[in-house]
Amino acid sequence: MAVRRVEVTGPARPVVAWERYADLDAWSTWAPQIRGVDADGTRLAVGRTGVVRALGGLRVPFVVTAVDEPTMRWSWVARVGPVVLSLHHEVAPADGGTRAGLVLEGPTAVVAAYAPLTRIALARLVAT
Repeated sequence: MAVRRVEVTGPARPVVAWERYADLDAWSTWAPQIRGVDADGTRLAVGRTGVVRALGGLRVPFVVTAVDEPTMRWSWVARVGPVVLSLHHEVAPADGGTRAGLVLEGPTAVVAAYAPLTRIALARLVAT
């Protein structure tokens, strides 16, 4: 098992970046590996379940495990077969914009392969 933190900053206001997270229909606009989300609702909420439609037709079931709107933090667990990845997100003000942080927890090879993709997605999350 591995734990890795990815962090980026960008010019978007924190409330804008948070809304891009909170609106599941918006995920495909900033995360290039996501083609769409099918879920039991359209906003982040504890217990929300669904499937991320990813590149190559991969379907990734997920459950949202924590949401704290006032502090702009949320967590979820994604699972493909026996592979489980826990993701913990946060958005915070930074000089001139927003800092977006992500902690990935899961199998070492999966975390190592996925971390570079998350850096690209987070950069788009905090872009204007």
